[in-house]
Amino acid sequence: MITEVDAVTVAGPVDLPLAGELDVQAACGIMHVHGRRFGRPTPLGLDYASILAAELAELGGVALGLARDRGIPLRGVSTSVAQAALLAVSQYLAAATAEDDHSEDFFPGGPPFHSADGVAYEIETLDPAVWHRFWRELGVDERTISNAWRPFLHRFATATCPLAPGLGKTLAARPIAEVEQIAVGTGMTLVRVADRRFDRLPAFAVSGLGRGHRPARPSLPLPLSGLVVLESCRRVQGPLAGHLLRLLGATVLRIEPPGGDPLRWVPPIAGDASARFRALNDGKEVIEIDLSTRDGRGHLLDLAVGADVFLHNWAPGKAGQWSLSALDLARARPGILYAHASGWGAELGPEPPVGTDFVVQAYAGVPPSLMTIVDVFGGVVCAHGVVTALARGATRADSSLLSAASRLNAGARRRCDRPLTVPVCDDLTALAADPRFSRALIHDDCVLVASPWEFTS
Repeated sequence: MITEVDAVTVAGPVDLPLAGELDVQAACGIMHVHGRRFGRPTPLGLDYASILAAELAELGGVALGLARDRGIPLRGVSTSVAQAALLAVSQYLAAATAEDDHSEDFFPGGPPFHSADGVAYEIETLDPAVWHRFWRELGVDERTISNAWRPFLHRFATATCPLAPGLGKTLAARPIAEVEQIAVGTGMTLVRVADRRFDRLPAFAVSGLGRGHRPARPSLPLPLSGLVVLESCRRVQGPLAGHLLRLLGATVLRIEPPGGDPLRWVPPIAGDASARFRALNDGKEVIEIDLSTRDGRGHLLDLAVGADVFLHNWAPGKAGQWSLSALDLARARPGILYAHASGWGAELGPEPPVGTDFVVQAYAGVPPSLMTIVDVFGGVVCAHGVVTALARGATRADSSLLSAASRLNAGARRRCDRPLTVPVCDDLTALAADPRFSRALIHDDCVLVASPWEFTS
């Protein structure tokens, strides 16, 4: 069973002479995407691809053990640092290669902001009304506020956030205490950038040992073949976890609201859906349910009767409000594994602030990036928790972006920078067309990343 990072190859199926972390970041697009905010390819401030590969290797090892327990004849599993890096840029790669007329400009810029007294901080909201109130309270004109909303909202998709210089100057003229007061009054989440790395949380918590449902041996040769995952998730962390469970063989039934997840229609479009959305959700079966209604919630419980895992990343309190807690699901399906992927876990209490990638980065002291590095790592950690719970016969698996950030920090180490031995990718479309990457990629209206694992029987 693979459990150590040194058991992971560097290049895997990528036919390039990759010598280590920096070569991988350079060749596989991480420097390019992370560097958009700076206007030039730039290395991440930690050995992200190597840490991600180690997590994928541990997850693959647990999956292999589960397969053996289920009588599935698998003998080994492998992954690589390059495959981990490609998974990290999969949304950006899909968007860059979509065959539609949509174009995107990646002008440099973006938070964190700085106060007059030298404090660095992030702000976050998913509500345009909150965005408007916050900046109006600071005296910014309507046109500037409006023009800044779209690049701010979509920074998770573009890895850059070009805002008018006046916004940063406005905040830089105010002491942090004053800005925090305005944030509280307008509903804006504000998190100071930590001056030390937060690394004290376990990656995930598995509970309810010995009572979980153990499905029978399937006929297909992947670790989770024959299992059904019921997924109700938005954005990146939860959908990526479901995506990885599907790549491990599970059937994933994705619950979306009537009309579909709004992110399905965010350009660029590849085939019949957003390219970025497809990078996280291709191959899942979709069922549209209105969970705000009693009938809709009843429909979900009916589906749970035939499921082995229920996975959601709803906001705190929503499961109880909807009567879809772990206990409610267990009544419908005794032994079902209930998995929750949250932003903050229990660290900030029952009513935490908005918990998205960038504010969690700030709180945890992760080296900052406008790539969704915590979201992606959080999805892998969540999937790792689910497979570990299945292997132990558990009924509960909880993870969070904060627990993922803590694990990232715990795995961080001082990097020994070496001269690059490969060219730096500055064009994801060129990477996608390079035959040396062909074994790691899938071409289907856009370029998708293949499974990061290779199992042998």
